[in-house]
Amino acid sequence: MKKSTRSRNILPVRDFAKRMLLYGFYALFLLVFSLGIGVIGYHYLAELGWVDSLLNASMILTGMGPVDRLETDTAKIFASIYSIFSGVIFLTTVAVFLSPLVHRLLHILHVENENNDSN
Repeated sequence: MKKSTRSRNILPVRDFAKRMLLYGFYALFLLVFSLGIGVIGYHYLAELGWVDSLLNASMILTGMGPVDRLETDTAKIFASIYSIFSGVIFLTTVAVFLSPLVHRLLHILHVENENNDSN
């Protein structure tokens, strides 16, 4: 029979730090991947230089807004889609990064899921 979540020991601080670092890398990967999409899109669709593409993608990804004025409809459509994507990715990245911390907090508070309550 499986042990109850309440009877398991909490993860040691060292292992928890490793888990936070791992999830930090996952979050960083999501950000870099998303930034790459924006840089490539701005470079090829808006015909901006690499540095200007990086600047615009970074500003959109962090919620600050675009820097350069976009002239073509294709570039404007890309910027619209990338802005929506960036909003979702930002929230997802925060969730991924904080999930081990929230899990630890719930474990400390002995919050169990509904499946364990039915046993």
